[in-house]
Amino acid sequence: MKLWKKIALFVSIMGPGIITANIDNDAAGITTYSVSGARFGYSLLWTLIPTTLALVVTQEMVARMGVVTGKGLSDLIRENYGVKPTFYMMVGLFIANFGTTVAEFAGWAASWQIFGISKYVMVPAGAVFIWMLVTRGSYKFLERILLFACFIYLGYVISGFMSKPEWSEVLHSTFVPDVKMDPEFMMLAIAIIGTTITPWMQFYLQSSIAEKGIRKEHYKVSRLDVITGCFITDVIAFFIIVACAATLFPHGIRISDASEAALALKPFAGNYASFIFGLSLANASLLGAIIVPLATAYYICEAMGWERGVNKTFKEAPQFMWIYTAMIVTSCLIVLIPGAPLILIMVLSSVVNGILLPFVLLFALSLVNNKRIMGEYTNPKSYNYVTWATILVLIVLTTVMVVTTVIPIG
Repeated sequence: MKLWKKIALFVSIMGPGIITANIDNDAAGITTYSVSGARFGYSLLWTLIPTTLALVVTQEMVARMGVVTGKGLSDLIRENYGVKPTFYMMVGLFIANFGTTVAEFAGWAASWQIFGISKYVMVPAGAVFIWMLVTRGSYKFLERILLFACFIYLGYVISGFMSKPEWSEVLHSTFVPDVKMDPEFMMLAIAIIGTTITPWMQFYLQSSIAEKGIRKEHYKVSRLDVITGCFITDVIAFFIIVACAATLFPHGIRISDASEAALALKPFAGNYASFIFGLSLANASLLGAIIVPLATAYYICEAMGWERGVNKTFKEAPQFMWIYTAMIVTSCLIVLIPGAPLILIMVLSSVVNGILLPFVLLFALSLVNNKRIMGEYTNPKSYNYVTWATILVLIVLTTVMVVTTVIPIG
């Protein structure tokens, strides 16, 4: 096949992998990376290498199932393990995703408050925009919008360079692990992995591949889409940490969220770096507010056997559209309530995500090794070893994350 034909094929197939991975750099993820750089400088950069490998392993696995079966992960879990375990998992995922959606709207509100615009204007405007985008558009149109928005993440790369870091220190910290026996350091290391690999990603990626109709003969191209997305998302994370490490860490400036990072960058990296950082936060929060409720609607409808899909209308897929609508409206209203317990909601969603992630990955591993389902596309033994190692590490880390969130260290 000629090079231009290969490129054209990739362009036609790409989308699910790049979008899913990039949107995982949402408000919570950007906050984690910003706090990591401000608190510990470049010391946590090395964690991005094993995190990227783990992300590639898990995302490639569920993408392969989507291509081979043409079904979503919830569909396969229900068909092979029954309605009861699927139902309990759906309830847990709904709680976790609801908290995450609230966090996305909170990030959207905070990003515009940087520019002096009230959340009482921007939160309803954002909610109406994304509701119209999903309920009145097609999957193809939505995917194009999301792919374009993914390019805005490059703003973090620009901010990273504008912060003028010591590149020799950056490279050393990236490839030479520096482990500090500090409770906050350990929590941030765990949070970097926890915010990069989440339960909703597995469901959304497989569902979007199934809806796009990617076939087995295009598996290799879809795999490239997934791997490309995984690398891009952690390159973005790398530059967020670098930007905050180069500017805030040397001056001992502590921050608690990404909007504070954008404001704090101004005196050290300039107005443009601060503006780009804040605008990229707004973009990431809005994308998360689109995808997390969409992932929720997908997997609940798959689990219950209801019609679903962005290409459907309210009449054709009422449950799908109403679940999406309810999550958008309710999350928006909670963020607008003065004194709403946003931190409690975010913490609860993180705990539930941490509990569910190992179960989701174990279901996925079991399904991908089922020859009746996957045929010749099951995992080879060597790949299983890597996958099991990844899952075991994630189980340990997410357990520590849950325990230390419920029972703070020190």
